Amino acid sequence: MKYLFLVLSISIFSCSGSKDSLVKQTNQGRNNYEVDFFKTNDLYAVLDRAEREKKLVYIDIGTKWCLPCKMMKEDVYTDKGIGEYMNDNFISYMVDAEKANGPNMTVIFDIKAFPTLLFLDTKGHILERKVGAAYHTELRNLGDLALAQKPIGL
Repeated sequence: MKYLFLVLSISIFSCSGSKDSLVKQTNQGRNNYEVDFFKTNDLYAVLDRAEREKKLVYIDIGTKWCLPCKMMKEDVYTDKGIGEYMNDNFISYMVDAEKANGPNMTVIFDIKAFPTLLFLDTKGHILERKVGAAYHTELRNLGDLALAQKPIGL
């Protein structure tokens, strides 16, 4: 199964032309996610908002060059059903591991590969962690596991 994913990843990348053209293709018109990602460089602002809204936190830590990260941006975060589910239950936060607070976040959360997906409580404790991309069903299942651990009163 790993090899099938590797072959598909390589073929998708090689069919798309150069790395620069792939980046341009993915960035054009792709900032219209259905998932509302909170824009800040301050994790505490994310945690505070989650506490005010009585939600958990979802963090996607990735990079611009990461193909599975791009695939999630194109296929998962643009899906209306996923958007509704994530927006109803989580404060979502996307972090570029190589910019702004990204390097600090990779150290704090011991990130070794991209993407790494985290579900946190409002104190910043990890409830669920997934290394690698998660498509619709898996992301929703991870979210459900995190929600099952949601502290009472939150």
